[in-house]
Amino acid sequence: MTIVSRIFSLHGKGLKLDTRTDIEPHLKDVDPTKIEEIHLGGNTLGVEASEALAEFLAKTEVLKIADFADIFTGRLISEIPLALTAICNALKDKTSLVELNLSDNAFGGRSVDPIVPFLTHNRSFQVLKLNNNGLGPAGGVVLANALLESARLSKAEGKKSNLRVVICGRNRLEDGSASAWAEAFAAHGTLEEIRMPQNGIRMDGITALARGLAKCPNLRHLDLQDNTFISDGKLTGIAAWTEALSSWTELHTLNLSDCVLSVDGEVPTVVAAIANGSNPRIHTLQLQNNNLDAASFELLATSVSTSLASLMRLELQWNEVDDDDEYLENIALTLKTRGGKLYARDEEEEEEEEEEEEKEEEKEEKEEATEAKEKPEKTPSDNTADDLANLLSKVSIE
Repeated sequence: MTIVSRIFSLHGKGLKLDTRTDIEPHLKDVDPTKIEEIHLGGNTLGVEASEALAEFLAKTEVLKIADFADIFTGRLISEIPLALTAICNALKDKTSLVELNLSDNAFGGRSVDPIVPFLTHNRSFQVLKLNNNGLGPAGGVVLANALLESARLSKAEGKKSNLRVVICGRNRLEDGSASAWAEAFAAHGTLEEIRMPQNGIRMDGITALARGLAKCPNLRHLDLQDNTFISDGKLTGIAAWTEALSSWTELHTLNLSDCVLSVDGEVPTVVAAIANGSNPRIHTLQLQNNNLDAASFELLATSVSTSLASLMRLELQWNEVDDDDEYLENIALTLKTRGGKLYARDEEEEEEEEEEEEKEEEKEEKEEATEAKEKPEKTPSDNTADDLANLLSKVSIE
């Protein structure tokens, strides 16, 4: 029986694929009509190689995941748009496609236009990953407007948007593009996961995002880490998010670490709303480095057994934490009794990472031991046959 691989991967091989001749040997034995996933990250593709790849992609029939993260390292700004155009055009009609990953490619705002036709024309995909692309506000606006147009076209056709996940962190989106993203998110309304950490978005942009995302009732994962909710003492951003929280009754994970949630240790209204049950299914709550102190910890401690009954992971590192804080001790004990954990000091997370590494090493050792046991040992007759074969190999007939 012939087993056909449904995954084509060159991930992490460090290949420099400049021309058609460079990439074709890797494609020639692969049947594109059977491929469901393609992973090319950790290599670098030139224009000709990208055009050859595009011809391969055009022949795919069941492609679901197109992972092209980190494929342009060392490429000129004049090369990237041409390469992107070839790849994205080959994908824009793929109704089977679920996920496109273009993270860790240094597009900048000047190279985003080739992605626009894909975003507006392909309305089947569900997951868009654009992390660490150096988009800037201008590039962010272009892509957000493309997603907005996609939502409008779907509505005009009487169809519901398929978009579920948008990951767009570390892109310097800033306030200049936040309103465009908010409008696009609201237009789709089907989003379940949004991750936009480290984008330099300040109070006005944060306020716009809260109002846009409030139109997405199915949100389960929200990550706005390292953006700014309070600016110059004004609380507009905090107020908008406090109001929006109750829109997300299915919210599972909320990351608001490093977001300037509190000034002078006052309890943020966002924290108070969560503690009072705005998100009854919250499982993971990340509030690191937000100037929180005992007053916030007390509120969380009184809620962890009631309105926060689903909470399993709470991260409070780098706040105003005392070693003997009774409220933190109560939170830690309550979470531990139901199999969860409180992280209040940075060394606790380091310990967890070490434990995970040890578990992974143990797993690998067990797998190696299992393979060794399953490997058949040579019997005496096997050894005799091997010895005879070695002797015969040295015999020559003249």
